[in-house]
Amino acid sequence: MSESLHQKIDAAVAHIRKTYQGTPRFGLILGTGLGSLSDELEVEARVPYGEIPHFPVSTAESHAGVLELGRVAGEPCAVMKGRVHFYEGYSMQEVTFPIRVLRALGAQRLLITNAVGGLSPTFRLGDLFVTTDHINLMGDNPLIGPNDDTLGPRFPDMSEPYDRDMVERLESIALREQIPLRKGVFVAVAGPNLETRAEYRFLRWIGADVVGMSLIPENIVAIHGGMRVAAVSVITDMGLPDALEPVDIARILAIAEQARPKLAKLVVGLIESLHGVADA
Repeated sequence: MSESLHQKIDAAVAHIRKTYQGTPRFGLILGTGLGSLSDELEVEARVPYGEIPHFPVSTAESHAGVLELGRVAGEPCAVMKGRVHFYEGYSMQEVTFPIRVLRALGAQRLLITNAVGGLSPTFRLGDLFVTTDHINLMGDNPLIGPNDDTLGPRFPDMSEPYDRDMVERLESIALREQIPLRKGVFVAVAGPNLETRAEYRFLRWIGADVVGMSLIPENIVAIHGGMRVAAVSVITDMGLPDALEPVDIARILAIAEQARPKLAKLVVGLIESLHGVADA
């Protein structure tokens, strides 16, 4: 008899609890080239993904595959150094299983980072981008199948997938720190190939400002579980049909690393600003 989702979550949490007994308030996902952002964490425990029951293991370049637990700006946090993607061959349920575990550990808010392609000619490489809404073109959804009502509702509301208060706080911090911050609509595609010229034109035409291969599955499951979500991305390449250049993965990673100090200021500033603010 196969284990239920609840049983798998419980097994993962029980393993993590062997080395960490705290209750993280925030969950953080560090995307492509952004693993060093965890330098801001006062680490109390480290658990490799491969040791956690049922936890998917990262295979993508620059994704360390370690769960670090501790404090950022004095607030208890669980930090995922790397994620798994749909294009790696995992199911949507497997891709989002870590979010279920973060929620079960006690995390109330989720901060997601990743690398994205810019679709607007006004954007520049290295710009930071905060997502206010999204379009799912991945061809799948992590909530398809039987629903466990103890984890979330059958039909979760998506009228505010990205918490407006956290978005406004990020904008205020960016203004204070003099960090240019773009905002708008994120579109997710399955990957792993990059888009054609015609696809970039289509994505821009339907209202997207940036494109990536992650974020939305995690967001959907976090909302399903009652979490508040914010997402900040680094624009590491440009999807401009009339000026399209071959993608250089090494360059993408370098741009993400160059943007890390700015991103760290936003993430740490957001966590600091939420000290004492109710999560419910």
